[in-house]
Amino acid sequence: MSFVNCMLEPSTFKLGTFSTNADGGSALTKVPERWKASWDDVQEAAQIADRAGLDFILPIARWKGFGGETRAREHSFETFTYAAGLAAVTRRIVLFMTVHVPLVHPLYAAKALATVDHISHGRAGLNIVCGWNPDEFAMFGGKLVDRPYDQAAEWADILFKLYNTNTPFDFDGKFYQLNHAITSPVSVQRPRPITMNAAFGPPGRDFAARHCDFLFTTFTDMEAGKVQIADMRQRAEAAGREMGVYTVAHVVCRETEKEARDYYRYYSAEQEDTGAVDYMMRQKKTFSRSHDEEAYRKYRQRFAAGTGTYPLVGTPEQIAQELIRMHQTGFKGSALTFVNYRDELPFFCERVLPLLEQAGIRVPVQAGMQP
Repeated sequence: MSFVNCMLEPSTFKLGTFSTNADGGSALTKVPERWKASWDDVQEAAQIADRAGLDFILPIARWKGFGGETRAREHSFETFTYAAGLAAVTRRIVLFMTVHVPLVHPLYAAKALATVDHISHGRAGLNIVCGWNPDEFAMFGGKLVDRPYDQAAEWADILFKLYNTNTPFDFDGKFYQLNHAITSPVSVQRPRPITMNAAFGPPGRDFAARHCDFLFTTFTDMEAGKVQIADMRQRAEAAGREMGVYTVAHVVCRETEKEARDYYRYYSAEQEDTGAVDYMMRQKKTFSRSHDEEAYRKYRQRFAAGTGTYPLVGTPEQIAQELIRMHQTGFKGSALTFVNYRDELPFFCERVLPLLEQAGIRVPVQAGMQP
């Protein structure tokens, strides 16, 4: 069976879902219809996205929740087994796994990632992150390291070498010491599965420029997005590589703008899970460097609505226009979140995707699918 990894098709603006594996998705809200991330709902949302022609599913790696009334994010599926399960019930969509470098050994990760790549016939992707929440690492009896991307570079070098050597090798680094390491099977994708990183600070972006195919980033407005894209292009060029810059957005798509904005206010302001928002914003501002400083000062509602990501709120036509602006700004694609993916994805796919096809930034799914 032969498949083309659709993330490597350069001509279209990529779209996927983000955080479906976790309670609440990306929203910190108390509304009763909030995403509960039951396995049946996760699977159904993945199949809706797959049939509609969305390009990828990107999970978060979460071990400790954010508290609050909903105990937000405490319930989440581990991402390797999550991707393996979805690989068996989807056909085209790319399945990322998110791994915390300090918590998962590269030899284990190489075996697990290759397993998913085989199950999915070459649709696996790896999101390499270093973690940002010390409370989460304390659960493992560990702590954040001083130079996390030095460790990530060793980690990635080991994993990539495991896929491209036929003989056991030793590795003597600062963070890892391996004796006669080898893995089989290797990945279907050669020389390795596609990789991404979501770093915001300079060390993480330099790592992404050297080791990853895509960078995912947040932004406050389109002009700020242009600055980040230009910065990342310079870093990639300095490393002698090309890479795509993606972003993340939270979506409320309704027939009328009033209906969309009323619901946005309801779930992210009137029904905000205040304790969870306070904890998440405090920890991220202190430890993660995942957003511009301006975002923490001006956009609290965005953190409640979608963990500080860009809002897409309005009619199908308005949301399509914003996605076209992202494309024109230079983003190669966007991950999307919803209050309830299973209930809201069908309307988005039926009404927004055709508008993007008409604009020429996406093609109908049938044109790109392999038998």
